[in-house]
Amino acid sequence: MKKTITLLFSVFFGYAQAQNADSVTIRKIYNEALSNGKSYDWLRHLTKQIGPRLSGSTGAQKAVDWTKQVMEQQDFDRVFLQDVMVPHWVRGAREEAYIQNGKTKTKVPIAALGGSVATPPKGVEAQVIEVKSFPELRAMSPEKVKGKIVFFNRPMDPTKINTFEAYGGAVDQRANGATEAAKLGAVGAIVRSMTNVHDDYPHVGGMRYATGVPLIPTAAISTNGADLLSKTLAENPNTTFFFKQNCETLPDAKSYNVVGEIKGSEKPDEIIVVGGHLDSWDLAEGAHDDGAGCVQSIEVLRIFKSLGIKPKRTIRAVMFMNEENGLRGGIQYADLAKKNNEKHIAAVESDNGGFTPRGFGIVGTPAQRVKVDPWKSLLAPYGLLEIGAGSGGADIGPLAQQGTVLFGFKPDSQRYFDYHHTMVDRFETVSQRELELGAASMASLVYLLDQYGL
Repeated sequence: MKKTITLLFSVFFGYAQAQNADSVTIRKIYNEALSNGKSYDWLRHLTKQIGPRLSGSTGAQKAVDWTKQVMEQQDFDRVFLQDVMVPHWVRGAREEAYIQNGKTKTKVPIAALGGSVATPPKGVEAQVIEVKSFPELRAMSPEKVKGKIVFFNRPMDPTKINTFEAYGGAVDQRANGATEAAKLGAVGAIVRSMTNVHDDYPHVGGMRYATGVPLIPTAAISTNGADLLSKTLAENPNTTFFFKQNCETLPDAKSYNVVGEIKGSEKPDEIIVVGGHLDSWDLAEGAHDDGAGCVQSIEVLRIFKSLGIKPKRTIRAVMFMNEENGLRGGIQYADLAKKNNEKHIAAVESDNGGFTPRGFGIVGTPAQRVKVDPWKSLLAPYGLLEIGAGSGGADIGPLAQQGTVLFGFKPDSQRYFDYHHTMVDRFETVSQRELELGAASMASLVYLLDQYGL
């Protein structure tokens, strides 16, 4: 009995010592990020000196060159590029649109959705069919829709506390609206912007065409514009809508994932990834989406080096290319990992903005999630209270097929869709302290993953 008590005490004492050591290290991580952090200055350069970085663009290439240089300057053990062929869609001249109600012509803000075809050179003008859902549209006869513009006007659900849930409930209109409208003979599709904010900024994003369906032009309209169009249609069902856009899809272009790593001292063949996507939509500086995630990921490795933390496992910061309109970078990274027989035990992605940290969503087995439970008490003092089953990230998603446990960094979601995919996603909207807290949160999780594995 005495031996049993002694053994239990020894185990408990050892656990307490480890918890105390981890607590001290995590405090140092936060102190370093908040006192000597580089992420905010890096984000300023990425957004202000480089700016929009849609795949295939000059801006995207500048971002590749610059992030590689930054990681080399931090003296990481290895910095390298991974070739990726990416879609190359260009917007062309600025779009035009107006509502024609009798003799009254009212201009409204629109922006072509990524991947859309252009209108004819003179534009498209037609009567409008307003719908809230695909079932509502499908219930209509082709005769009613043919030759018209379909206006998808289902708002994000404002009652959802997690705004990503609200986004998920509305974004099918943007992704597939043009295809659904074309099936019934429509000549164009206009989609309400994905935001609960009432503003004059079109919120863009990617769309896709189904095989065998006519390609019709499609654009996002600002929420104020959508409200006006809906109100006008209610007053005059014969209202017409005109829009003109000049976008074009060019041949695929060569680009790169940018990778920096610190080699593991004990288990170098086990890899932990932390990353974000380097590309952004062409109208935006891409501060929250996803410049924040990129600079936070580089900052994780910088913090390790600055504090002299020698990881047991190899830690990689990956700047993925082409999340916004293809996910080619994430797919290529996973394919190369499989081809090279690399073992990725965990991947952490920051792609939800640079806001106040709330926790991490985990994609893994129940047993793997249980292993994270002892860490919750270490992370709770820093506001990381939402740690459990959830989503990971689009770029790291392909790694799940190889058994990698995915962690999605979860900042507060309330303001994200105020800026998402718009020209107001600018550096000035990011708080330095919130950005640095996020980097420290990610570094703390990576530290625990490195210490204890999964």
